[in-house]
Amino acid sequence: MPYLTAANDIKALIAKFSQSRILWIDTEIADYISNPKLSLIQVLADPKDLTGDATFLLDLLDRPELVKEFIDKIMVNPNIEKVMHNANYDIRFLGNDDAQNITCTLNMARQIPYYILPLPDRKLKTLIEKICNIGYVDKTEQSGDWAKRPLTENQLQYATMDAVYLAKVHRHLLEIIDKCYPEPASENLTALGEKYQKIESQWKPLDSEIAEIKERIKTGMLAKKLKDSAYFELSSSITMKVDFMTLANLTQAEKIDLNLPVTLTKEIQRQLGELIDHPSLQIEENQSLRLIFNTQQRRKSTNKIVPLPVSEDLIILGERYKEILPEWKFLDSEVDHLKERVKKAMVVQNKANTPHFKLSSSSMMKVDFASLARLVQSVGIELDFMVTLTQYIQKRLGEAINQIDVQVEYITSWRMKAKTVEDEDEEIPF
Repeated sequence: MPYLTAANDIKALIAKFSQSRILWIDTEIADYISNPKLSLIQVLADPKDLTGDATFLLDLLDRPELVKEFIDKIMVNPNIEKVMHNANYDIRFLGNDDAQNITCTLNMARQIPYYILPLPDRKLKTLIEKICNIGYVDKTEQSGDWAKRPLTENQLQYATMDAVYLAKVHRHLLEIIDKCYPEPASENLTALGEKYQKIESQWKPLDSEIAEIKERIKTGMLAKKLKDSAYFELSSSITMKVDFMTLANLTQAEKIDLNLPVTLTKEIQRQLGELIDHPSLQIEENQSLRLIFNTQQRRKSTNKIVPLPVSEDLIILGERYKEILPEWKFLDSEVDHLKERVKKAMVVQNKANTPHFKLSSSSMMKVDFASLARLVQSVGIELDFMVTLTQYIQKRLGEAINQIDVQVEYITSWRMKAKTVEDEDEEIPF
């Protein structure tokens, strides 16, 4: 556990690690709630280290010149793979979008279907304890004062072992993922289809019941004007939409270039007519594949008598949702995983049909908004469709957006979140 505080020692280590092929990196952040700043970087180059003797701790609190050197020589170097957990948080302090060749163990864990890795969340502590068979990991120092110097022995030990645990988790995840996704060329599509058929018969009733319960709870909470119940929270968001021609005329008048793609639906293609072949459009065409289960049956209606939303018993519905959620989650992840394996295998094995599945393709055409706006204005045709005013568009329009306020369509949508489900996102550097 070399703890480096001298600038020359830190620079020498950065130079040494700049020649590495792979590094396991963790950070400790001071004042992460009120004024987050980098305190410590832990770097491990030897994944076989189980004690922390090969973990280097770089003290970079209030030393921006050393942080910049680490970013320039390590983080933006595409030849070095940087393994981190919840990397999106760490790279805020280590190069942001300039950071290259980042492997995030949080994202790796999320790739593994729930039925294979049935954990309540994908936090590093959970992964360490469950997949590395380490009984208990002491995280009491995770919320310690990393802005204070000197750091305590407990803090240094905690920081050291986090890098060791990260390397162990990474190795185990690689092994699990390798088993999850066999070589597509060698997949037995008939066996996969039979397995899918068996699992789907168990999954379908639960999936339809989950969907029904969620819809009944949402409409019930809206009818009772509730934003919060024993099992669910309801939040709303407003989507702003405006007619394409209104937005096109405004951006042209204000000389604002909107760099965003417009999907050319069949209706828009019909309105464009022969103009769709105009060279100025530079249409981007993306192919997508859809897997269809050949023996899939249409879901039968149960014709159940559903209470009026205002009289729904939200407690009973919530209890039922909580009861069937674990089994549904398990089966749902297996269904998705099997479909993904079948689709990849059918593509690699060049098969459009199997005894159980059919693979079909569709194309989506996209064109740049500004190019489309200029073309239709130059020829004098009016396209009739709505454009969603995303945050990006709103920001680019600035005060000009007020000129179209009376023509903006506001659509309120509601999102329901179950309190019984763990949130896997880690927004703090633990």
